[in-house]
Amino acid sequence: MAGHSKWANIKRQKAVVDAKRGKTFTQMSRAIILAARSGIPDPTGNFQLRTAIEKAKAAGIPNDNIERAIAKGAGNFAGDNTQLEEIRYEGYGPGGVAILIEALTDNRNRTAAELRVSFSKNGGNLGETGCVSWMFAQKGVCIVESVKNEDKLLEASIEGGAEYYEMTDEETAEVFTEVADLETLSQTLKNQGFKVTEVELRWIPDNSVEVSDDQQARTLLKLIDTLEALDDVQNVTANFEMPEQLMAAIA
Repeated sequence: MAGHSKWANIKRQKAVVDAKRGKTFTQMSRAIILAARSGIPDPTGNFQLRTAIEKAKAAGIPNDNIERAIAKGAGNFAGDNTQLEEIRYEGYGPGGVAILIEALTDNRNRTAAELRVSFSKNGGNLGETGCVSWMFAQKGVCIVESVKNEDKLLEASIEGGAEYYEMTDEETAEVFTEVADLETLSQTLKNQGFKVTEVELRWIPDNSVEVSDDQQARTLLKLIDTLEALDDVQNVTANFEMPEQLMAAIA
C-alpha cells in the first residue's frame, strides 16, 4: 500500500506554493452540470452532485453559480444547449511518466488540440486511448482529518467497506474503497463521528517512476501545471515519485 498517496501528497505540497491548485469556477461548475445531468438534479438523492456542490462551496463559488449549474445539468436553463462530454486522455511526460487527464468538454477536437500542444511544448506526448490507463486503478477515497484513535478509524473503515487506509500525517488519513462503495464509506465514517473533509475518485498507479533529476522534475511539473490550467481539464494524475527535497527546491 505504500506510495498510493504519493501523488496526492505531491499535489498538496504544490498547493502550498501554487494558488492555481484550486479548481476554477468553470471546472467546478462543469462537474456540477455533469453530475446533475447523469442523475437526478437533487443533491439529497445524487451523491455525485452532492459531492460536487460541497467542493464548489468550499472553494467559495456563489450559490447563484451553483444553482445555475444545476439548472443547466437538469436542462432547465433557458438558452443553454451546451452538451458536455466526459473524456479521458492519456499520455507520457518527461522520463516516461504516465499521465491520465480527465476532461469535460463541449468540443473534443479543441480539447485534444490544446492537450497535444501542452504535451509537445513540455517534453511529453499525447498518446492513444489505453496507452497508460492499464497502469492505474480507480478507487474511492475519503479524506479524514483530526483522527485521534486509529483503532476506531480501522473499525469504522471496515464497517464502511473500506479496503485499506493510510495515515498521511499524524491526524489525517485517506481511506480507500471500491468506487461503488464510496457513499456508504463516507456516511459510515461520518456516523461514527469522523471528520470527512473530502470525498473523491482517484486513479491509483500500480507502479511509479522515480524522478530525481532537477531539470526533468521542473519540466514535468510545468507540464502538469499547463494541463491543469486548461478549462476543459478536471483532473490530472501521474505515476511519478519525487523526493521532497527536490520538490522544495523547485518550489
